[in-house]
Amino acid sequence: MQEVISGERSQVMDTMTRLANKKVASLGISIIDVRIKQINLPAAVSQSVFQRMKAERERVAREFRARGKETAERIRAGADRQRTIILADAKRDAAKIRGAGDAAATEIYAKAYSKDTKFYSFDRSLQAYRRIFSGKDSTLVLQPNSELFRYFQSTAGAKR
Repeated sequence: MQEVISGERSQVMDTMTRLANKKVASLGISIIDVRIKQINLPAAVSQSVFQRMKAERERVAREFRARGKETAERIRAGADRQRTIILADAKRDAAKIRGAGDAAATEIYAKAYSKDTKFYSFDRSLQAYRRIFSGKDSTLVLQPNSELFRYFQSTAGAKR
């Protein structure tokens, strides 16, 4: 039976052709070819064969799934690495740009301060007022001679 199922099928068919020709040669018949069309196995053997085939297919399927999961993990790891690199580069570039902007702002403030020190002092006081009074219920208690209070006393902000 194993020979019929395995790769020795052609040898089995050749042997069958030779044996059949010996039997019918006396009748003047010549058999050219014999083919195995169907193999009927006993039910117990069929069931065993099908179970082995099923187990083999399931093993192959598990192998493919495992390879797929491995590939997916490799792709995810590569994407995460690229994401980390891209974010780090973006943060580095943002810090450079922010630093350049801060330097430019500092330079502009320095030029403005050197041109008009009174205006610069007034502008810085306004910024301080905005920060102090940014809350909803801000209360500020100052002494009358406080630096911060001087612009509330007169528009010129002159010192006494």
